[in-house]
Amino acid sequence: MTKRDYYEVLSVTKNASGDEIKKAYRKVAMQFHPDRNQGNPAAEEKFKEAAEAYEVLSDGNKRAQYDRFGHAGVSGAAGGGQGGGFGGGMRMEDIFSNFGDVFGDEGFGSFFGGGQRSGGGRGRGSRGSNLRVKLKLNYAEIANGASKKIKVKKYIACDTCGGSGAKDSNSVQTCNHCHGTGQVRKIANTFLGQMQTVATCPNCQGEGKIVTAKCNACKGEGRVYGEETIHIDVPAGVQEGMQLSMSGKGNMGERGGTPGDLLILIEEEKHPELVRDGIDVHFVLHLTFPEVVLGTQVEVTTIDGKAKIKIPAGTQGGKIFRLKGKGFPEINGYQRGDQLVQVKVWTPQMLSDEEQNAIESLKDSLNFQPSEEVKKEKSFFEKIKDVFN
Repeated sequence: MTKRDYYEVLSVTKNASGDEIKKAYRKVAMQFHPDRNQGNPAAEEKFKEAAEAYEVLSDGNKRAQYDRFGHAGVSGAAGGGQGGGFGGGMRMEDIFSNFGDVFGDEGFGSFFGGGQRSGGGRGRGSRGSNLRVKLKLNYAEIANGASKKIKVKKYIACDTCGGSGAKDSNSVQTCNHCHGTGQVRKIANTFLGQMQTVATCPNCQGEGKIVTAKCNACKGEGRVYGEETIHIDVPAGVQEGMQLSMSGKGNMGERGGTPGDLLILIEEEKHPELVRDGIDVHFVLHLTFPEVVLGTQVEVTTIDGKAKIKIPAGTQGGKIFRLKGKGFPEINGYQRGDQLVQVKVWTPQMLSDEEQNAIESLKDSLNFQPSEEVKKEKSFFEKIKDVFN
């Protein structure tokens, strides 16, 4: 299913401020919140969709990538069942944990139901940090898309305690300060009357549970430093400096907290013969004087291998041939660039006596003199401009 534009999801303009985006998300999340739409899967999907849009647009870096490259710039690498994005595997609890601050102290769970959602308490530790890696791709991989497996050293869930940070199941107790809700309520008398406020429990830091004996393997963190092999699906048409995002593939949070994101910075491997220019590719074709005079057929290097082109007799130096569709695809469109082949004529620097005599015998020939029409031909830069118009 085609993803909707994130700005459309939140009903904001592309120049909306951070506060406007936050306010718009709060409005949509309230409308489709599961507590208000119990048993309505369509509302739940819209709730997740709004969270995904807010997750991107509220982050300055992700928003910039989205504005430049669209969905592929922030979630193009999250396919393949890797749990990328909120709609692709993140649980409702993750949304509540990450974005509860949008609703202030009242929190997501208590906003509509007067208490925590089923399960009691937040039940999760702090969110893990994001990770950044560089991924170098050659021209063929960029043009056609690529599947890559990379090994990432990071914090992963502790196998011994399953991420809880506790020595065993008997080492976890319900917080007696908040009674497992993760929140404490206070009533204060003001000139407006009694005011009730809700704050995170200081005893359990909002988790609703207390660990009485820590896991020996992770020292109570619920995570250990290790390595994970991650599969990345790179969309065709990415560019140098573009950053892809894989939700939930960063460092694991403490005590079962939501993992951070994995940010993948794209680097282009230089091609020995081709030069990228947006979605187009440039190639310099060196020909001899006899070849351009008599005409020939040659092979040129392209992104996907070799291609034959015909050089007509009398081709001038600086002539540009266009190979349609031999460039890069647009990352968010159906257009594909071209390959521009520029002819350069090789002038010999050393001649034998026989070669020099042959050239001298031809230099006064009328066919070797540039005509007035040739003198009026466009310059190389004008030809380049015509190619792109």
